[in-house]
Amino acid sequence: MNPCEGPDCEQALENLYLFIDQEIDTASCAEIESHISECTPCLSEYELERVVKSLVSRSCSEVAPEPLRAKVLMSIRTVQIQITETKLR
Repeated sequence: MNPCEGPDCEQALENLYLFIDQEIDTASCAEIESHISECTPCLSEYELERVVKSLVSRSCSEVAPEPLRAKVLMSIRTVQIQITETKLR
């Protein structure tokens, strides 16, 4: 990897998810944006993560069938009751 200006690759990739989700401060965002525009490997990683995030987002838009939802909620309630009983002992 060629040296480049701005944050190093490790730092840019460490904050990539925050950058993609726009959950990073403006200064850091600008640094990462500058870095990935000049660093081909980081740009490739950024593009890959954006595509994966988009695919996962589209895939997760389905609603679970009602019988499955009821079964999951019952399991959650059972666990909550068990935890509460354990704390009371």
